[in-house]
Amino acid sequence: MAGMLRVPRSRGALSGALLVLLGLWGGLVAFVGPYFHFAYTPGTAWTYTSGRLWLEILPGAATVLGGLILLVSRVRPVAMFGAWLAALGGAWFAVGRVLSPVWNAQGTVLLGTPIGGTVTRAVVELSYFTGLGVIIVFLAALSLGRLTVVGVRDARLSERAAEKDAAVTEPADTEPADTEPADTERADTEPATVASDPVVYERPAGERTEVVRPTADSTSSD
Repeated sequence: MAGMLRVPRSRGALSGALLVLLGLWGGLVAFVGPYFHFAYTPGTAWTYTSGRLWLEILPGAATVLGGLILLVSRVRPVAMFGAWLAALGGAWFAVGRVLSPVWNAQGTVLLGTPIGGTVTRAVVELSYFTGLGVIIVFLAALSLGRLTVVGVRDARLSERAAEKDAAVTEPADTEPADTEPADTERADTEPATVASDPVVYERPAGERTEVVRPTADSTSSD
């Protein structure tokens, strides 16, 4: 089961790289666009405003972070989190400018108006916000769809990972031998009774000859 959470890094490599590039574009284009007369008013490069922070820098940073997570992660839930983060950044690119009058004290859009003719203004609007957000959401949704499906390659990787983990973590099925000493009884060390010849004591003539047989006690004392 744990192996199913793993995905090949190539699964989100292309989408992650594109999301990083799009996030960088969305966060920096407002600062470099005025060099090419491709900007919103006031049209000055590297000028910080609260509108650029809320509508471009923050969603751009969220998209870059989500793309990086998707690009390097090999864990399915983590990669999906990166895709969701990028999708939220893209959605904010698409609708943030429209919703900005809600929290703006003056009730107006935080940014100015596009510079240039009709076609240029439309391209600026699409490149800065609406079109950029739609593309980011599309790539993030595509990544989520691919991460949701468990393919044949994922199943094989899961099986290999499970086999490798089992080989590393499974202890050898051996138990130490019983080291208890065998119950041994000491051999009987009592000396065996040694039979010996009887001792004959000679007496003078006319007296009875006495025969004395040695006992075990007398033998052992000798």
